[in-house]
Amino acid sequence: MDHKSTPIGAIGEFGLIEKLTDGISALRSSTVKSIGDDAAVLDMGSFCSVISTDLLVEGIHFDLGYTPLKHLGYKAVMVNLSDLYAMNAMATQITVSLALSNRFSVEAVEELYRGIQAAAYEYGVDIVGGDTTSSMSGLIISITAIGQAPREKLVYRNGAKVGDLICVTGDLGAAYLGLQLLEREKQIYLENPEIQPDLEGQTYIVQRQLKPMARRDLGINLQNLNILPSSMIDVSDGLSSDLMHIARQSEVGAKIVEEWIPIHEEAKMMALKFQIDPSTCALNGGEDYEILFTVDRKYEEDLHDLDDISVIGEIMPADYGLKLVTSSGNEHDLQAQGWRHFDDTE
Repeated sequence: MDHKSTPIGAIGEFGLIEKLTDGISALRSSTVKSIGDDAAVLDMGSFCSVISTDLLVEGIHFDLGYTPLKHLGYKAVMVNLSDLYAMNAMATQITVSLALSNRFSVEAVEELYRGIQAAAYEYGVDIVGGDTTSSMSGLIISITAIGQAPREKLVYRNGAKVGDLICVTGDLGAAYLGLQLLEREKQIYLENPEIQPDLEGQTYIVQRQLKPMARRDLGINLQNLNILPSSMIDVSDGLSSDLMHIARQSEVGAKIVEEWIPIHEEAKMMALKFQIDPSTCALNGGEDYEILFTVDRKYEEDLHDLDDISVIGEIMPADYGLKLVTSSGNEHDLQAQGWRHFDDTE
């Protein structure tokens, strides 16, 4: 009898998740939201608990050749807190688990933890537990973030409605370009260790890669204006991919305007140096950890009162698909070409 063997890369991360979770349904009435959003939601009576967990694996998600351990610890926390803020929840606690190879000293792990503690302190989050174990190869970090929100304030990926405005915080593409710069400087160093890295004038894009900031402020600012988004997701895989998640789960289409996508000037300049279209970096780069969200059009004037938020398009009927309106006025289908786990080349 032949046994079919399908490479995971053939279906990708989300295809694998769909296969593994097909047929799984919640047995407990307290499970409000399980698999399929930025975080799980549990009904605790007077409020809901919101829980998310992520793995960061050396050689896949980070390179210690140019990532300081303190920055890595900080980023590992931000990656998880961002998921909670993308549910319109507030983070309250984290657990931290580490798998360490014998090449890591006590002092190195302490340095990693200094970054974790700095992030937790800055965002008012308690470290309440975790685990440590040995690893045969490199460093693995697993952080679980716990938060809470009133049930009626939680926002999911599946609430976008036709006519809603598509909005995003901050700017996009800089983290990807910071990664490209760090990778370039690493290769130059490996070829000639006497040449020092040249990062002058590139502080912003390097920081966006090494020390991203989760957007806790968005939920607070929207609440002050009595605005509840119809859908939310954090931009971790790239604008195209993450907008596609909202569109699929909301069963809608979407149109975004290229000229409205916010891109930092430093990112634009670096993209041109690398001979990459800046918009491509914003659409497909990932790791920005900004928040992509949709709101009813009636809030358009109110959004003008908020700094650091850009309206980039609108939600369309499902049969419209996902399209990008270019600077020349042409419409092109959006392709989800962001970060892919289990790529065939790995």
